Amino acid sequence: MKTLIELYDERPIENVLSTEVFRPEETILICPPDKANDMVWREQLRRYFEARGCRVKLTFIPVSLLNARRIEKTLRGVLESHEDCAIDISGGTDATLFAAGAAAGSDTPVFTYSRKSNTFYEIQNAPFARALPCDVKLDAASCFLMAGGELLPGREDNAVLRRMLPKIDAICDCFFRFRSIWNRQIACVQHISQPTGQDLTASGELRVKVDRGWAELSPDWLRALEEHGLISGLRLTDKDVSFQFDSAMVRFWLRDIGAALELYVFQSCLKAGCFDDVVLSAVVSWRKQDLKREAVTNEIDVMAIQGVHPLFISCKTSEIRTEALNELAILRDRFGGAVSRAMIVSSAGTRRVPAQTLRRASELRIEVVDWRDIEKGNLLKCLMNQKDES
Repeated sequence: MKTLIELYDERPIENVLSTEVFRPEETILICPPDKANDMVWREQLRRYFEARGCRVKLTFIPVSLLNARRIEKTLRGVLESHEDCAIDISGGTDATLFAAGAAAGSDTPVFTYSRKSNTFYEIQNAPFARALPCDVKLDAASCFLMAGGELLPGREDNAVLRRMLPKIDAICDCFFRFRSIWNRQIACVQHISQPTGQDLTASGELRVKVDRGWAELSPDWLRALEEHGLISGLRLTDKDVSFQFDSAMVRFWLRDIGAALELYVFQSCLKAGCFDDVVLSAVVSWRKQDLKREAVTNEIDVMAIQGVHPLFISCKTSEIRTEALNELAILRDRFGGAVSRAMIVSSAGTRRVPAQTLRRASELRIEVVDWRDIEKGNLLKCLMNQKDES
């Protein structure tokens, strides 16, 4: 195959996967005029293929995907003017599929891709795609690029994180032991330490005002942190405390209420051993049409990718709200489409998540993991059992 003809689809993976697998000399995308004229999207697709080591000429042909007659005429023109063509009918509208069938006749190679089985299949004259398993392994940056977004530097350096796994284990151990008082302890630490700077010292009174009340640092919690090597030089009196953080990163973790849960989920994804890429604090820049293409950024607490299947995870230390579910679903659909999954993990309370919240999560295809699930060891099982049901 020298020329691959792609039928544009709203699901980003459908527009790039066949090109990456079969490596044609040219890929022709039959796409709506607004996409064909979107120079930013076109450039990001080029960047995607460049990053994936795929040298291909991209050609964008504008045509309404609802006009079957026009699409058929366009496809016939491409087939007549290009050598060794094949049509991928994995994506596209009903009109494009109808038109592709009419234009292809009985000679043109036609194939498709099944998301459910992650396999390519021959439709006609395409033995190169005959029951061919897809072995593409994506990373987080590629997932965003193909969808018109870009992975930005987050608040965590993921290369450094993998060298700090012992410290992450220590944070997680302390978090499990002191989960019931964790949020209040972090709030106290925020009062006696600086968020940035070279000085890693924390000092102040044990009892501090938090919100509208008072909170007190637990000596047992502080001693546990020291035993795990997260702080050093601990000095305690009846009223005061002082110590030094092990590093600036540990200081951030012990000043951010949600950091411990996110680290635990990140650690669990690594332990699952089934993901090709795991990113903590994935900050993505994208454009929303309703904001006149103004750049918008969102943060995904943890993102893990298995093959071409991304998993978007939101971590909550408070009650799960409908707004959080909606936001997670939007991000999953925007950057992963039908091949992606979403999960929300909560460390709030010991009560089960309300039935109404679970119903809404089910409607949005979001799996909910609460603290009781975590205590039973079910988070790792859920991560390892992610399946595409589309």
